[in-house]
Amino acid sequence: MFFSRKARKTVYIMRHGKSSWDDYTIGDHERELLETGVKRSLRVAEFMKAKSISPQLIISSTARRALDTARIVADVIDYDKDKIESSDNLYHASVDDVFAELYALDNEIESVMIFGHNPCFTDFVNEFVKPEIDNLPTSGLAAISFKNDKWEEITNSKYKFEFVLFPSMLRK
Repeated sequence: MFFSRKARKTVYIMRHGKSSWDDYTIGDHERELLETGVKRSLRVAEFMKAKSISPQLIISSTARRALDTARIVADVIDYDKDKIESSDNLYHASVDDVFAELYALDNEIESVMIFGHNPCFTDFVNEFVKPEIDNLPTSGLAAISFKNDKWEEITNSKYKFEFVLFPSMLRK
């Protein structure tokens, strides 16, 4: 990463794993991960572990599929699952809602991982990557670093789009 650690904020943004639409008696908020979603999320988490990606804070949408994805990742990267924060603001979120979550962070936190949904997460990633991506897929992960020491000023900062990772890029 190209910024000094002291003056850098890093956001890891991950879309929830693939979920089931099979049971129409369950509301959208309570949909569960499919086995495919679990497996793909595990592959991405293993990538994170291999690259020593260990965010200081994990925040998830309150939707079951997002929280379950966050717990899978937390387990693999040795993040205490009881410390995962959940936010109603990340369910049916807009890009502005994501920025609001980031602006509210304590400036002592240097890295955060956020779990949530499309279309917001694709839109958020496309604020920083050129050419734009068509879709951040389920279990997709992106990372952006900002040259700043204050979260509330990241939109006015120099930034580096670190990577975007689709589960299909990883070996099965």
